[in-house]
Amino acid sequence: MDVRQLSFRLLQVFVHVARTRNISATARMLHLTQPTVSMQLKKLRDAVGEPLFHYHDGEMVLTDVGSELQLAARDVLGRFDDFDLFLGRLRGGSAGHINIGIVTTAKYVLPRILGPFYRQFPKITVTLSIGNRAHIMDRFARQDDDLYVFSHPPTGTTVQANRILKNPLQIIAPLDHWAAGRAGLAFSEIRDERFLIREPGSATRMMFDAWLTGHGVELTDTMQIESNEAIRLSTASGLGLALISAHTLQEGRDEVKVLPVEGFPLESNWYLVSRKDRRLPHAAMQLIEFIADNLADCVDPALVAPDIAKLAGHYTADAGAPG
Repeated sequence: MDVRQLSFRLLQVFVHVARTRNISATARMLHLTQPTVSMQLKKLRDAVGEPLFHYHDGEMVLTDVGSELQLAARDVLGRFDDFDLFLGRLRGGSAGHINIGIVTTAKYVLPRILGPFYRQFPKITVTLSIGNRAHIMDRFARQDDDLYVFSHPPTGTTVQANRILKNPLQIIAPLDHWAAGRAGLAFSEIRDERFLIREPGSATRMMFDAWLTGHGVELTDTMQIESNEAIRLSTASGLGLALISAHTLQEGRDEVKVLPVEGFPLESNWYLVSRKDRRLPHAAMQLIEFIADNLADCVDPALVAPDIAKLAGHYTADAGAPG
C-alpha cells in the first residue's frame, strides 16, 4: 500500500461509509456529493490494492481487508482527536464527544449519571443511541459507539465488560390482583396467569426464559409487548402480570404491586462494555473514571456494584493499539 496516497479526508469518508453502509447517507453527513464519496472510496481502494466492500443482498458489507482498515483508520483518527482534545485542555479544560449505545432499561439510569458528569465536564458532549438488546448488539458489531450498557453483554475476545449496577427483576401485578395482598407466593400459584413478556432477544426475556427452563415451568398464557413502559401500564390496567426491572418500576407513575414470589427478584446486572480492539477516546475515559468515583452519588448506593472503584483500571485509552 502506498501510504502517500492516503489523507485524513479519505479515512474520514471511509469510516463514515463503513458505519452507515450507505454512500448517500455519508454524503449528507459530510456535506459532499455522492460522486465525490464514490470517488474517494475508489481512490482509497486503489491505494490499498484490495476491495474494501462487497455487496450482499443489496447492502454494502466490509471485506476482511476493509474491516482491518476500519480499525486502523479509527485508531489514526482517534489519536488525532485526542491530540485536539489535549490542545483544548491546555486552552481551558476537557472537551470531546462520546457515543454510547444503551439498552432500553438503562435509559432510566444513565441520565442520572450524565447530568452530574456534564456539570463537571460541560465541554464533553454525548450522543445516546437507545434500543433493545438486538439493536445495540448490532451497533456493537458495527463498532458504532465508544461505550455500551448491557444487562446481558456480548461475549468474545474483543469484549471488555464490567458490572456497574445491580438490576433486580421483579414480578408485578395490578393493585387489585388476588395475590397483591399475599405475604408469600409460590410461582406455581401464578403460572397460569397471563404474563406480559418482552420480545425474544431482550435480556429480561432471556433471564425469565432461563429461570422458567431451569425450574421446568412453561407459561400457558403470554402476550408479547416490546416496550417496558407499555408492559408497566398494561399491568397496572389489569392485562396481566409481568417481570420488570426495579429501575423501570421506580420511574413509572402507574400503580402496580410487586409480588413476593419465592425465588424473586431475579438477580441481574448492568455492564459497561467497550471493544478491546478499539481505542477509547479521552472523553470516554473521563466518563469511566467519573462513574468509578461518583456512581454511588448518582443512584441508590445499594444498587452499585461492590467493585466499582476498580472500574477504570479495566479500561485503557490504548485499547486496540498495536502491542
